[in-house]
Amino acid sequence: MTLQYARLGLLADGAPGDAALLDRLLRIAQLRLAEQHDNGEFVFTVTGEARPGGGWQLRPAGTSLRYGAITALGLLRLPEPDQRTVLAGMTAEDLVGQLAKRIDEVSGLGDAALVCWAAAECGHGDTEHALQRLAALDQAGRPVDVVSAAWVVSALVAARPLADVERHLAAGRQRLLAARGAAVYPHTTGPGAPWYRAHVGSFADQVYPIQALARLHRSADDPEALAVAGTVAAAICSAQGAGGQWWWHYDSRSGAVVEGYPVYSVHQHAMGPMALLDLADAGGDGHLDEIRRGLRWLSAPPEARSASTGQLILDEPPITWRKVARADHRKVVRGLRAASTRIVPGARVAALDRVYPPGVVDHECRPYELGWLLYTWLS
Repeated sequence: MTLQYARLGLLADGAPGDAALLDRLLRIAQLRLAEQHDNGEFVFTVTGEARPGGGWQLRPAGTSLRYGAITALGLLRLPEPDQRTVLAGMTAEDLVGQLAKRIDEVSGLGDAALVCWAAAECGHGDTEHALQRLAALDQAGRPVDVVSAAWVVSALVAARPLADVERHLAAGRQRLLAARGAAVYPHTTGPGAPWYRAHVGSFADQVYPIQALARLHRSADDPEALAVAGTVAAAICSAQGAGGQWWWHYDSRSGAVVEGYPVYSVHQHAMGPMALLDLADAGGDGHLDEIRRGLRWLSAPPEARSASTGQLILDEPPITWRKVARADHRKVVRGLRAASTRIVPGARVAALDRVYPPGVVDHECRPYELGWLLYTWLS
């Protein structure tokens, strides 16, 4: 199959290898998702262990409804024959139906929002019931994580043509707008975070609100939502690394980077582009140069310690490895930088970079990473 979608064409004016890289990633995603699917469910993760004689032993572990819902959103973008190839004869709508029938078992607000979002995107008959469950879980005044708050808005925007969600959407909109710090988003919409990291928000805490607010504006004119999405997008683009890295933790008060690592593959090929392209679709700046730089980082991460062990994209087996991190299993750097910037904004503790240099590749792949890749570029 030749993938021909408008968003892929956006890369045509960049370096000649950009479109080829993305095409390679999309094809690997379909092959890997077929391996990660099992009878209507998706594994939580696949880890790779290098064989002594060469090659990789891949080991799946667990299952995840959340990852299944994100993957369903991506698979809905494929032609039906390709959906059936990945899902062993099922369609993506069949997968959504299986997820929607489990909605009463779901206790997490973010998980329920993702199921509603997928159901609304394909107009599934269980969408109304899923929305009722989402409303029941979304208790007014209760602090929630910013990612879940953003997913609620995106889900309700997707459901607007199918059901009366305006009251719930208005509350979700207000919560998401109010949660932003002076510059970007923290991790939660209210109190509850430890003192030393209450000011810290992850990359995910930025991109999902950008996406939700951009889609909100596009669904019904909302200049305030678009303006906030544009401000947060400009902040993360300004902070992007010289090698195209989308950094991990930000100070919500200033937008400065608190800690850059790990750098995640999904941020580079999917989540960053997804938010910025949705912003462009809503009339904002799509930041195409930053998107291209982020994609190129995947081909040759400057942090990689060797060409052989530092590759993030493999064709055999077809897989994209999860991240490049520090050799810091106890997360010392993350904790110290959060605490130091809480007290002294902008503090770096530069010695930590020497003690814990980046360069460790995490040989793991999760299906949601590939689901967002399909959803971003095949929309």
